[in-house]
Amino acid sequence: MSEFLIRNAFVIDPLSGIKGEIMDIPIRNGRIAEDVGSSAEVIDADRCLTLPGGIDSHSHVCGTKVNFGRYMSPEDMRAGRTSRKGVMHVTSGYSVPTTFGNSYRYSVMGYTTVLEGAMAPLEARHTHEEFTATPHQDMLANTLFDGNWSIMEAVREKDVKRAAAVVAWTLSAVKGFAIKLTNPGGTEAWGWGEDVHSIRDQVPHFGVTPAEIIGTMIKANELLNLPHSVHLHCNALGVPGNYRTTLDTIGLVPDLNDKRQSLYLTHVQFHSYGGSTWKDISSKSEDIARAVNNKPEVAIDMGQIMFGRTTTMTADGPMEFKLYMLHHNKWSNHDVELETGSGIIPVYYSRKSLVNCVMWAIGLELALLVKDPWKCLLSTDNPNGAPFVKYPEIIALLMSRRFRENEMALLDPRTAHYVPLPAIDRELDWYDIAVMTRAGQARALGITGIGKGNLAPGAEADIAIYPLKPESMDPSAEYQQVMAGFGKTRYTIKRGRVVARDGDVVVEGANSTIWTKATVPPEYDLSFDPEFVKKFEQYYTVRMSNYPVQEVYLPRGVCIPTEASQ
Repeated sequence: MSEFLIRNAFVIDPLSGIKGEIMDIPIRNGRIAEDVGSSAEVIDADRCLTLPGGIDSHSHVCGTKVNFGRYMSPEDMRAGRTSRKGVMHVTSGYSVPTTFGNSYRYSVMGYTTVLEGAMAPLEARHTHEEFTATPHQDMLANTLFDGNWSIMEAVREKDVKRAAAVVAWTLSAVKGFAIKLTNPGGTEAWGWGEDVHSIRDQVPHFGVTPAEIIGTMIKANELLNLPHSVHLHCNALGVPGNYRTTLDTIGLVPDLNDKRQSLYLTHVQFHSYGGSTWKDISSKSEDIARAVNNKPEVAIDMGQIMFGRTTTMTADGPMEFKLYMLHHNKWSNHDVELETGSGIIPVYYSRKSLVNCVMWAIGLELALLVKDPWKCLLSTDNPNGAPFVKYPEIIALLMSRRFRENEMALLDPRTAHYVPLPAIDRELDWYDIAVMTRAGQARALGITGIGKGNLAPGAEADIAIYPLKPESMDPSAEYQQVMAGFGKTRYTIKRGRVVARDGDVVVEGANSTIWTKATVPPEYDLSFDPEFVKKFEQYYTVRMSNYPVQEVYLPRGVCIPTEASQ
């Protein structure tokens, strides 16, 4: 029996209502305990900021498109190289590191749980294999349904139960966690050289609209009682004037769940643009934030961009082609049969680009204008807006108006005419940051019940101790110290083991993969549905029997079971 005692910790644990108390944290067998024996190993936190382990509710770190991003950018792979050190493997890559590189960098920053933002069902094995090579973070996978033919046929027939049956079978087969819609209908249209430009456009050959897909999938999700809501990448990403599409989408959302949001909108910065061309692009963050503030059924994440080099990758194939036409950089596009697609292009966000400056401001504006930190979570859509190693800098920007002003002075001088950021006085506090980086993400994902995002007795002992002392710090003035502190924990504890200390990973990891299995009535079990089986055998290049991911791919799988409502 392993026991630890963390003494003298300055604890912020929003899910437990703790807003900054000096306390001890007992740990027994990997979980928070009521008490421990006198022989427990003691860690002195020395009144340093102590939080539940960080949770990233939207990132791209594993899977086929991530791997192809590594393949097509050897210059990126030459960056971020580290040699073998102790238990740490050799790593490489900056915006798209190796799996071990991702894991070590997250660990050093105090993150213990990561959701892969988009997994193509047909390519799930690849994703799960990379999960097992991400040693220190528990992993979850949003599963793509945006261009799924069976889903769109169910939508066309207005058969919510059929759509729910497709979701239940697929999530169980590929060991996925939640429903992901990326540019719903648009990726399928792109297979025919087309796109959808609003939520009312029809998807070619199916006679359905994005609005109908979104509405049906929200109802199917709630019918299955899945822990997370539908996770949506809105239509018209990155297009001037797209804020109207985002507002129209928010207007669709019904109130169907009293425990969490009914719709999670991801990387909303990319969906908050005014104007009609790149020449008159402007921030519409105020309009979006107002809509989110007035809609309890919706939660969002920022999708902050940061200046410098990165790699964009998404299931939104047509959007990546638009980026290619702007940047004329190398570009990749990929179609996944009957399901979805993807695109990849390296980019450089520049302070000399007015468009990039406006984008940078919008992400910060969303976090500062959405009143409730539980409704706007911190993200960069890693690596699309920036690598996740930029999170400490983003935290410092949100906590310090002085830092934001200093950064604004370095931007294209026209920026202030197109964004409201200079007029925003709000500075987030330590509690807000704790919500936006762990408690809020755990609640939005629906994983508090398995012990994530809090330090109450019985919770998993995932803990980050930062070299920051909130009692004696002014984060508004000492923003450099905030950045440094959130960039390197004194201790990162995963399931009761110290995995990182003072910037070094010190033990081999053993992560878990969290997935969901919804039980449906026998008449909706598609394993035995003749029409579904026939379609599978007729159109897929693999047999239906070879499609499911065997549990051997999840050596430490954690299944969250649900039961469909009748």
